[in-house]
Amino acid sequence: MRSSNSLQVQDYRSCRNTPAQALCLDKGQLETSNLNPETFHMLTRFAPSPTGRLHLGHAYAALVAHELAERNRGTCLLRFEDIDHTRIRPEYYALIEEDLRWLGLRGKEEAMRQSSRMEHYTHALDQLRKQGVTYPCFCNRRAIAEEIARMPNAPHGPEGPLYPGTCRSLSDDERANRIDQGHPHAWRLDSGRAAELCGELTFHDLRTGTRTVLPGELGDVVLARRDIATSYHLAVVVDDAAQGITLVTRGEDLLSSTHIHRLLQALLGYPEPRYLHHELIRDEARRRLATRDHALSLATLRESGLSAKAVLNRLPPVPSFDGKPGGGT
Repeated sequence: MRSSNSLQVQDYRSCRNTPAQALCLDKGQLETSNLNPETFHMLTRFAPSPTGRLHLGHAYAALVAHELAERNRGTCLLRFEDIDHTRIRPEYYALIEEDLRWLGLRGKEEAMRQSSRMEHYTHALDQLRKQGVTYPCFCNRRAIAEEIARMPNAPHGPEGPLYPGTCRSLSDDERANRIDQGHPHAWRLDSGRAAELCGELTFHDLRTGTRTVLPGELGDVVLARRDIATSYHLAVVVDDAAQGITLVTRGEDLLSSTHIHRLLQALLGYPEPRYLHHELIRDEARRRLATRDHALSLATLRESGLSAKAVLNRLPPVPSFDGKPGGGT
């Protein structure tokens, strides 16, 4: 197994005969490669953040990724989404792996840590800058909220108000002057410009079928934060490509993010994986389980005397989709 530090984004234009890659990019368009479903090796991943102990929601996400890979002679990789250094706690890396081993869901492959891969995200951001699909944003949260409050018809998405595009209209000279003067800034995706370059895109979800990409679903998302040289959206796209992930499994609350991720994949020349946005585990009030809300941890369940089998039996069944090339929905 290669070290996570050595994983590189490949030139996917030369991957036509590589079974792990489902799609290749040729002349700016994604096209199906000559895959043999009999030799297809599925790669999935489970990607927790080391900000707390795992709970039942994490257990289900890990189970889905692990079992679908196992059914298809594949591998489920572990990735730590640890770019937010303000929330990470070092002790949770080992504790998360302990929970996964207890459940029987931890493979032998070395875990990837996003925090060790910042140069890869910077390189991807540079590629996007050269294509003219990014811009620096000097707005803080308060300024954005005030601008939205002033607008009679502020843009909205599935998660609420969207960034109103305040800095999108700044001239190149004004942007350069502010950067030279040391003004803090993030980097945003110009979703409209990206859509113009990419044309119509789709993605395939094993629960809901083929969906047309809506470039403005989340507006001009942040690609690199003020305090962190990347973001969830950019890092996850870069790492899925670097690890050769063929089926992305994650909660249905992240379905809207996939519209942005397909745009980034097309812009960066990455392969298109398939997706499964599975149901969420909720509490008695129908709220999604979350570490920040102090959801009951697997460690607590284990200490109460429950076996791993008993915990897994509490979870919904894993969907029966195979996710192979040409597979049904």
